[in-house]
Amino acid sequence: MPENTVDTLAARVAELERKLAASTMPTDWRVVVGMFPDDEFTRAWAAEVAADREAERAAARANPSEDDL
Repeated sequence: MPENTVDTLAARVAELERKLAASTMPTDWRVVVGMFPDDEFTRAWAAEVAADREAERAAARANPSEDDL
């Protein structure tokens, strides 16, 4: 693998940006509605994500930064 330099990393980022711009990924959020099955795994995953978010919000409320004051 070639050595990572600023130039090689810049070239890799440029290539990724070119590929992303040429992709046919949907831009309308409505096309992804319902893409996850309504099964026990998905419900457990969603509950875990929601719990993590709420824990982060509670921690932020308990320890407000100077920006929040």
